[in-house]
Amino acid sequence: MDLGKVVLRRKPDIPVIRPRASDKTQHMQEVSAKLDLSKVIRLLEDPLTANLKERHLFVLKKLLKRSQNGFLLKELVGIAKILNICAEKVKDHPEYVPILCEALQISSLPFLKEKPSDELNYAQDVIEFLSHMGCLMRVSDAEVRQQIVESVKSFYSCVAPKQLLDGLRPTSPGYRLQLLEHSDLAQTLLLSMATLESQSSIKLQLLKTLQILSSSSDLNCALILDARGAETICLHMNEPDPSGQILFHASEILWNLLERGSKDKVAAQLCSMECVVSLKEAFFHLLMNCSQHSDLQLRNDLLVITTLIADNPNSLLIWLLLKQLIFIYFIVKNHNSVVRNFKLSYNNEDLKMKKLLLNLLVLMSKDFAAVQLFREEQVMLAVLTLVKPPSVSLQRQSGSRHWSSVQQEELQLQALATLTTIAPLMLDEYMSCQGNACLLLLLDWCVGQDTFFGEGHSFHGTGGRGSKKAQMRHCIRVLRSVTSLGEESVNQDLCDQGTINQLLESPDEDDIVTLEIKSDIQLILSALCETDMHRKELFGSEGVEMAVHFLRKGSDKFYSGLGHNKLILSTVDCVWSCIVGCYTTEDYFLAKQGAFLLLDSLASSPRCVHGVVLATLLELCDNPNTVSHILSWRDEGGQTAPKLLLQLWREEEEDLGVNRDKYGVITDPQRPILSQYQQEDTQLLLAANVPSATVLEISENLRSKIYSIFCKLGFQDLPGLSTKDYVTLSIIKRYLDFKVCEVWEEISRELRLANVRPVSPDEEALSTICKISEDTARKVIAEQNSILEQQEKEDISEEELMYTEVQTV
Repeated sequence: MDLGKVVLRRKPDIPVIRPRASDKTQHMQEVSAKLDLSKVIRLLEDPLTANLKERHLFVLKKLLKRSQNGFLLKELVGIAKILNICAEKVKDHPEYVPILCEALQISSLPFLKEKPSDELNYAQDVIEFLSHMGCLMRVSDAEVRQQIVESVKSFYSCVAPKQLLDGLRPTSPGYRLQLLEHSDLAQTLLLSMATLESQSSIKLQLLKTLQILSSSSDLNCALILDARGAETICLHMNEPDPSGQILFHASEILWNLLERGSKDKVAAQLCSMECVVSLKEAFFHLLMNCSQHSDLQLRNDLLVITTLIADNPNSLLIWLLLKQLIFIYFIVKNHNSVVRNFKLSYNNEDLKMKKLLLNLLVLMSKDFAAVQLFREEQVMLAVLTLVKPPSVSLQRQSGSRHWSSVQQEELQLQALATLTTIAPLMLDEYMSCQGNACLLLLLDWCVGQDTFFGEGHSFHGTGGRGSKKAQMRHCIRVLRSVTSLGEESVNQDLCDQGTINQLLESPDEDDIVTLEIKSDIQLILSALCETDMHRKELFGSEGVEMAVHFLRKGSDKFYSGLGHNKLILSTVDCVWSCIVGCYTTEDYFLAKQGAFLLLDSLASSPRCVHGVVLATLLELCDNPNTVSHILSWRDEGGQTAPKLLLQLWREEEEDLGVNRDKYGVITDPQRPILSQYQQEDTQLLLAANVPSATVLEISENLRSKIYSIFCKLGFQDLPGLSTKDYVTLSIIKRYLDFKVCEVWEEISRELRLANVRPVSPDEEALSTICKISEDTARKVIAEQNSILEQQEKEDISEEELMYTEVQTV
């Protein structure tokens, strides 16, 4: 063989055998062993190899290729470390940017687990990894920042996992989102807004990402607010934006924070001077430049946000925004540069804006400075202009644009609701603008016969569809609010214009809206007539007929939920204020069986009504004709008025916890009428300006009223009483004596608690008074026992008589 020749031997062909699944797992493990993360980190950090950039890039690319289907949960700590090292190297070596971007892109894929327990075991690692992702926003490279926000957004989209090696599974859906809420990612992304001044496109993407984060989780909203997110977003909403979308997404984030976060925190953050200026600029920019429907909606959204923060007592809106908003509310030609070119398009979005501005007036009316501004800008005149009935509204020019009838109705009802709040605060302006006349004109239109079909689409139009009932309801509410103040000039002006007779013409239906109207009308009449005899005369027979009509309805529907309870109470109050005190109307009321109806109400109504009914009856007893009516009354079971009053007394004492035996006899002569509440306060030393329990007891229960009525009726020859009633009556007869002694006993007790010893004559007098009270109680007990014994003798006598009759037969 020639050794100078090289013999080439051809290797035999080896068949290609594809690795099995188990081989793939083994191969993956081998690659993982070769690319141990700790060795990669050491390679990147070791001073001896820290500058081997080509070697770094080679190893990192190999690592990312191995992890192209997602990062393992158990490796996230090492991956986060590697990403942070690369982020530091990017400053001097831009070659690391593609590595970061690819790693962030892989981070958007679901994490991988080897065992089901990995999700729980590595949860904290996931939280820290997500927090590290947000920290990478410190890298100034636009590509890296863009990839971060894109990866975070992809968390909320379903990513189908690629084909995985055996033994690996993607984490369950929602796992990463649940842990994201416990990381600092949302806060870090928010804080990174300050670093994006020159990268408007990335800022827009970041806002979209924050919008997704805030719309999907209450915890994310809380985290964003903890980082003063509302303030940060608001301060960035007016920055230059070629796309025109930054303002939209910023407002959406604020909406999410209001709806899913703490409204109080949002309001507190947006009430700073800078935020209010930002909101003002955004709103007026849209106001003057918006043309598309979406822009109009955004304008109204900002106004709603403004309205929500206007309720904050520390708001600066009153000085920076409100005055210009009032100009818009007027919609009149003026020389103000802000609104000179503003024009209404009379569409639904403009209608919403007008209604929001009216609502803002209500909110800001809590501030005295705002009310003063209302006066300066003649807000009252503008609101009253809106409430005029259609027949007297400003004449429209032919071909001119204007509100439709439906829109005008909504504005009218909203204006009436606004007047209910602001009219009592601006009575002088209300009167100077002839507010009473305007409302009475509207009320006259409401009861008119001309055809009007209310649409009833708005909140304030509830219950008024197809009629003028909604207008009447709110008109009456305004009148009730201004008359309830008791301002004589306002009430006199109403009476001079015939309001009393006009109000007596109320509708007679039983729906919830009509019942409210009836109740409010009677409250207005009560406010007008309570202190003026002439007005009670004007109330007259027609008013009595109305009160009697409502009293006849009874208390059967008291708990119906429609408002019958308010109607009953307002009717009794109307009798007290408009009838009692004027003999002519009182006599007519008695002739119409008014006293009978009050007693019927007392017998059938719930306990909450008893106090006002008894007080009205007591006042009515000053008329000498009343007593005979009360004594002649009988209910359906034949019960008399005295018997009913005695039954109410027993029920009251039982509720108060007064000590009585089973027959109603006094059991404690030292405390004959003392309630449980008073006994609990016997060891308290009250301040001089605090009413004592003994005094409060007189006004807080029915006993004093029942006693006073019996003083009018007398304590002798009362019809329909039983032995038990006479036992109770003996206590009522001495009620005033017991109460006087009770007051002195309380004085004596308070002196002891204060360690004050009265002089000897006073101490002797106090002791004598207490002894008199006890002696009186013992006399009443003796009288009660005598009554019971007499009844027992009568029962025995009747029983003996019955036996005698039986024996005779």
